[in-house]
Amino acid sequence: MCIVDLASRKKTLRKLIKTQRYYLPLIQVFALWIGIFLLCTSPTYAQQQVKSSCSQKFAASKCIENLSQITPTLAQANVVYLGETHDSPEDHRNQLKIIQELYQTNPKIAIALEMFQRPYQGVINQYLAGKLTEKELLEKSEYEKRWGFPWENYAPILRFAKEKKLPVLALNTPTEITHKVVQSGLESLTPSERQFIPPSSEIRTDNKEYRQRLLATFQQHQAVNHGSVTNVDRFFLAQVLWDETMAEGVATFVKAHSDYQVIVLAGQGHIIYGYGIPSRVARRLKGKLIQRSVLLSPPDEESVSKDGAIADFIFFKN
Repeated sequence: MCIVDLASRKKTLRKLIKTQRYYLPLIQVFALWIGIFLLCTSPTYAQQQVKSSCSQKFAASKCIENLSQITPTLAQANVVYLGETHDSPEDHRNQLKIIQELYQTNPKIAIALEMFQRPYQGVINQYLAGKLTEKELLEKSEYEKRWGFPWENYAPILRFAKEKKLPVLALNTPTEITHKVVQSGLESLTPSERQFIPPSSEIRTDNKEYRQRLLATFQQHQAVNHGSVTNVDRFFLAQVLWDETMAEGVATFVKAHSDYQVIVLAGQGHIIYGYGIPSRVARRLKGKLIQRSVLLSPPDEESVSKDGAIADFIFFKN
């Protein structure tokens, strides 16, 4: 069976929170918990054992050991989701590999990133146009403050996009907005803040299964952060707002550029079972598209439902 080293990851999270080494905003601490909740690593198992275990536990998904074998299937999709563990260099190397292979099939691709927030789309565009250096990109987008995971994990992907002149989409909700929603709800947002999120009517919180999964994450967060967030409804609302904002960005681009394929890089928690971004993109486009999802690390058993595919493909390592 797959074993998750939750103890060591919880220890790392406590250290990050205490020292603010990466300046993680509160809602992104939530995301890190979602990552912990969905992680699974089993490096000591032989390849066949891992494959058998993966196939048994994720019967509705296809377990793969060679990313190239799914390129033809992914190439047929309008939107491809590459679910990552944010602090895994291997996941990011595999993201770049998939992007490069899909580019060989169709050079009209756009890369959509959870790692950058919407107000900084212009900064990304300037970098891609050669008007900003990489250092200036990080400074002007406030990358360290707003995301903080090692830049070198993502840098090769941005460099590839710049080299090939690929569009890059900043998907994420501004930190200030998610903080405010956690503390005071959507009604507290000003008109200027609302310009960076979808209309309230499009922020759907009616997925009971998704809420139940995030409730466990909320309880874990409370244990580590000593109950700093007390309202579970607003916690869930903030997470959904995050998903809806990213989904709106993807859907808007697809509507305007139907001949492009969009490759979305986001944490696994925003992708599994389609609860986060995929179902919300499909709702906006009325299902008139093909979407495929890949988890670049196997999720843990706690995140698996009895029915349905957690993703189309799950990549496992030797």
